Amino acid sequence: MKPSSKARYSLHLVIDIAQHQGSGPVSLREVSVRQDLSLKYLEQLAKVLAKEGYLNSIRGAQGGYLLARGADEITAGDIMRAAEGGVLDIACITDSGVETCPRQQMCGTSQFWKGLRTAIDSYIDGTTIAALAADKSFVLH
Repeated sequence: MKPSSKARYSLHLVIDIAQHQGSGPVSLREVSVRQDLSLKYLEQLAKVLAKEGYLNSIRGAQGGYLLARGADEITAGDIMRAAEGGVLDIACITDSGVETCPRQQMCGTSQFWKGLRTAIDSYIDGTTIAALAADKSFVLH
């Protein structure tokens, strides 16, 4: 159960913006240098996150990105789902928690997978970008 690079790097991007937007829009070039991530990849991620309503793009010489909402209103789950179109791909359970497996009536692990999915969703949806940005032990690279 490893989150995709899209989810991980999208979190890095949004947390970095939350930490540095106090002085205005944050340039992806600056994020790229601080996080040691590809500028091209960050551009792709930022485009998706802006489309999903989590980032605002500011054009011009002093342009860059700002959070579209307060960091305390955006969760890690929001960003991970926006980046990868869902979280924890479990074949028998959709993102909405609906069982899709034809074996669900005879499966002995169905409740386990539902419980795991619930625990993960609860954790990532209960963790705000503000909390991650404020946590000095949270190492971004």
